[in-house]
Amino acid sequence: MAEVKIEDVVDHLESEFTHALEDTFRRFAPNVSYSRNDLFRYFLRRVYDHCSVWEKIPDKYIKA
Repeated sequence: MAEVKIEDVVDHLESEFTHALEDTFRRFAPNVSYSRNDLFRYFLRRVYDHCSVWEKIPDKYIKA
């Protein structure tokens, strides 16, 4: 089983995650105003609170 450093994965996908969060808010809370940066920073804190620094990933999800 491989391990990934979750912070580095999230950092690498920051742009994609930011757009996905914005799309989600547009769909489910279209009348809510928020700062894109604040939203992403809060998301990061939640990810880091719920994940270990190193997360085990089954080998079937890893392609080298």
